[in-house]
Amino acid sequence: MNLYYFENGHAPRKLAEGEAPPAGGFLWADLVREDAQAWPCWAEPIVRTAIDQQHVDDSLNAAHPSFFDGTPDYDMLIFQGLGPRQQPFPLESRSTAFFIFKRVLVTIRAPDSVSVVNTCSRLLDSRLKPPPSPLLLAHQILDAMIDRFLAIKEPMANVLTEMQDDLLDPSTPMTDWRRLLEARKEVRRLEALAESQIEALDAWRRGSQFDWSKALEVRVHDLVEHVNRVLNYASGQERDLEAAVQLHFASVAHRTNKIMQVLTVLSAIFFPLTLIVGIYGMNFDNMPELHWHYGYYYALGLLAAIGGSLYWYFKAHKFF
Repeated sequence: MNLYYFENGHAPRKLAEGEAPPAGGFLWADLVREDAQAWPCWAEPIVRTAIDQQHVDDSLNAAHPSFFDGTPDYDMLIFQGLGPRQQPFPLESRSTAFFIFKRVLVTIRAPDSVSVVNTCSRLLDSRLKPPPSPLLLAHQILDAMIDRFLAIKEPMANVLTEMQDDLLDPSTPMTDWRRLLEARKEVRRLEALAESQIEALDAWRRGSQFDWSKALEVRVHDLVEHVNRVLNYASGQERDLEAAVQLHFASVAHRTNKIMQVLTVLSAIFFPLTLIVGIYGMNFDNMPELHWHYGYYYALGLLAAIGGSLYWYFKAHKFF
């Protein structure tokens, strides 16, 4: 567990193990989930309130979706952020639990939670203004988590655009449908993540036991707007993928129709030629044309005339 002490707008100070926290200011207890099995034993004597066991179990659940639940003594917010990978596929998520008391913020997170680590580093280096309360500290961490979702929009768009271009390129020998379906699944998962985040933030705003200032209301509303941008982006990408698939099949159907049209024209040209050749290929004794001296050349001329006339007719009427 890492314990940080905030006071009077100064950069936080990391407390040594066993060091008693000062009377003023507030504390941030940052715990890694694997080492936080008994964290209420430390927290309850400091915050002087009992922590609901169901909330404790939820905080230790690494796969818990974004969720808010409030009590008269504290707010509990679980928020799903991105994993440490920069690549958008596959989409990895990490849940961080926030327990917000009047003078204490407790975070239970995955060991590779990039947003929490970066926020802590920026606070210690004075690159980020120290917050005056646990509520605003939670807001800063949430802001960093949401910014990582915004950061993957461009690389995700590049991958999806490449897939759509390959899908619509007639020179592509084969479409990787499995990769395309996996990408569509990840986009829908991003959409579901954003929806649950919006619900959790909205429930937090409406059900918090703290009196929020107008400035904090504006900040949380800004968080919701950022998540809405991610949600709208995911919805748009899903629609683009659906449109690209439909265009692909429409293009394939169009190419097939053109091929069938050409084959139909060729069949129409060769049908009468085949009929004539079949007639003169019959083995009957009483066929007067068989004894014509120039019958062979007349037959060839007739075939060429009929074939050429049909070709000109179909070409003039733009059948191919």
